[in-house]
Order: sequence, then C-alpha cells, then structure tokens
Amino acid sequence: MLNIFARASISRVTDPIGVALVRAGLKPNMMTVLGTAGAAVGALVFFPRGMLLAGTFTVWGFAMLDLLDGAMARARGNGTPFGAVLDATCDRLVDGALFAAIAWWCLAGAGPARAGAAALVCLVLAQVISYVKARAEASGLSADGGLIERAERLIIALAGTGLQGFGVPHAVEVSLWLLAALSVVTLLQRMIAVAQGAREAKT
Repeated sequence: MLNIFARASISRVTDPIGVALVRAGLKPNMMTVLGTAGAAVGALVFFPRGMLLAGTFTVWGFAMLDLLDGAMARARGNGTPFGAVLDATCDRLVDGALFAAIAWWCLAGAGPARAGAAALVCLVLAQVISYVKARAEASGLSADGGLIERAERLIIALAGTGLQGFGVPHAVEVSLWLLAALSVVTLLQRMIAVAQGAREAKT
C-alpha cells in the first residue's frame, strides 16, 4: 500500500542520493547485499538476546538501504533481471531473519510465548504472500498490491519491538498478531486478484 502512495515522495529524496552513490563508484547490487547482511545479522544478534532497541534500529537502518539500491539502478539507466531477482531474494532473507529472531527471543523464554507463535505465523505468511506474486507473474498473471506489503510488514514488526524496547508492555505481541491478521487479508486479496486475472485470460 505504501508503494502506491509514498513512492513518488520517497523517490524525490532517494534519487539524488542514488546518483551520488553511483558517481562514487558503488553498484546497486552491492547496496542490496550490504543492506541484507546488516539487517539479517543485526536481527539475529540483537533480538534473541532481548536487545530490542538495538535490534530495531539496526534492522531499520540497514533496511533503508533497500530504498537506495532502486535509486541507484535508476541512476544507471535501469535495473537488470539479475538485480531484480537478487533484490527479491534478499528481501525474503531479511523477512525470515527478522521474524525468526523475534520468535527465537520469545520461544526461548525471554519473551511472551504467544508472540513467538505470532512471529512464526508472520514469517510463513510473508514468504507465501511474496511467492503468490512471483508465481502469478511467472504464469502471466498479476498479484500486485494488497493491504500489507514488505514496507508495512517491517514498519509494524519494528514498531512493536521498538515500543517494547522503550518499556511498552505487550507491544510485540499486539503488533505481530495484528500483522498476522492483516497478512491473511493480503493473501486472500492476492489470491482473488489471481483468480480474476485467470478468468479474464480465458475470455
């Protein structure tokens, strides 16, 4: 959803940065890998230890690099097929590391066990939602959009860990169950879009 409403505003900020980074000799794929490595390592190091604020700000900071690789690709003229696959793969790795790390913290006894269950639900749904889109596009159909995409997943999950890190009780559990519910809605929206596209393709 944010991709629809905020893309133009964000691009006005990131595109000049992307141009500067390209002129400095950096490549979009390098930024993608750097952001992925930093976010995944930050999540797996900090969250299982209960260092919620450190984990939140580390993952958020490196995830912001994901905005720059697209800006850098545009500055170079356009992205490449390999770059698109790399970006999508790295997004899934960060999602997996984030929710696995939160589940680890919860289920190891340091956090609320029910939040750990919610984190695992969110992990599975995040992967399935992305797979539906990829598989639909491979079949010549469209499954874009939906209530919750990757940006919203990160915002909701990290808002929960950040608020709990600041001492707000139950913030992680509430945010993850909310995210799980919204992710179910998104999965249904994408499946309906695929079904409609398949019917239209037959006519």
